[in-house]
Amino acid sequence: MKSKIQKLQKTSINFMMSKKIVSLLLMVVLFVSCSEYQKALKSEDIAVKYDMASKLYDAGKYNDAIRLIEQIAPTYRGKPQAEKLFYMFSQSYYKTKQYYLAAYQFESFVSGYPKSEKIQEAAFLGAKSFSTLSPVYSLDQTDTFKAIDKLQDFIDSYPNSEYFAEANTILKGLNEKIEQKVYENAKGYNTILDYKSAMVALENFITDYPGTHFKEDALFYKYDSAYQLGINSIPSKMEERLIIAKTAYSNLIKFKEDTKYKKLADQMLVRIETDLQQFTK
Repeated sequence: MKSKIQKLQKTSINFMMSKKIVSLLLMVVLFVSCSEYQKALKSEDIAVKYDMASKLYDAGKYNDAIRLIEQIAPTYRGKPQAEKLFYMFSQSYYKTKQYYLAAYQFESFVSGYPKSEKIQEAAFLGAKSFSTLSPVYSLDQTDTFKAIDKLQDFIDSYPNSEYFAEANTILKGLNEKIEQKVYENAKGYNTILDYKSAMVALENFITDYPGTHFKEDALFYKYDSAYQLGINSIPSKMEERLIIAKTAYSNLIKFKEDTKYKKLADQMLVRIETDLQQFTK
């Protein structure tokens, strides 16, 4: 029993020693690596910087690679190694989520190396970088429109690309964001009680986006705007506006008979029918 305990203790000690040795070796490697990196940063030899940047990139140390590549990028333009260097530059920005810089570098890569075997990947990641900059629908959508243009260019240029399906998925999401932006802007007129503008904006939205999943909502708020305008009109305009509201109700029900707004829409219709009776006497 004692021998067994001693054996276990010896095994445990050996295990701990092994861990310490591995940790020590890792520290030595890290120290040497850091030392080499610092020497490369201070070196006047661009080949040393290039080789160190490649090692850092392969090791996944993208921020350190970027610092070195930034130092030598202008010098390497036009050289045989430039294609690899600028590909690493673009990818390093992308992998560190610096998407504005990644988008710029990928675009530059595509323009500068049109025959590169990395061209499709670079074109796609450049467009995808723009898509990551797209903000929530309520904010300015300049970057969204830019991403849509870039993704559409990629899809048109590389219909057989391995990235084609992903590009289409991203594009669909961006287009839906723009739809929501336009819809919310149109609905906003109803919210601030500008019913005339709401009717025009919502009708334009329905026309411009016939397949939108906001159509039911848009039809209801157009109906609501017409209804509010009708029941609050001066007598000389009330009949005409109530008839327009009744037509808006019909369009909503025609689109979706069991609409989620059915109960409220029917209640509004009762008021419309009641108010219209005064014009039949």
